[in-house]
Amino acid sequence: MANKDKRLRVLFLCTGNSCRSQMAEGWARHLKADDVEPSSAGVDPHGLDPRAVQVMREAGVDISGQTSKHVDELDGEFDYVVTVCDDAREQCPLFPGPTKVVHVGFEDPPRLARDAESEKEALAHYRRVRDEIREFVETLPDVLAGHGD
Repeated sequence: MANKDKRLRVLFLCTGNSCRSQMAEGWARHLKADDVEPSSAGVDPHGLDPRAVQVMREAGVDISGQTSKHVDELDGEFDYVVTVCDDAREQCPLFPGPTKVVHVGFEDPPRLARDAESEKEALAHYRRVRDEIREFVETLPDVLAGHGD
């Protein structure tokens, strides 16, 4: 492992670092703090999505203090980079050292919510994806052992 405390350093990477990667980081901090040292970033960050903050808060996880950042702003090495959207997978930069890249795609709540006829319908997309991301994060770090390039 790359770090002294034996937790896996995991970077969740998405295009905008506004929703899916932020949710994954929040879930990892909330559910897997003993096993995973999570970070999130984007290849084209554009701020924290307020609906993502809202639906995570509903689930008891506060991500409002997390910031949207570019992958180039991060220092250090990661054991794993988990791309959570297809665009990030295609644009994923090379990482130094023994970093393994794993793709686990999730649908984009903002894109799904664009055609929603109500806020209730829009938030339903966010909640579904939030819960799918939680299910994935609950499998960490074991699921990563079978993945990677």
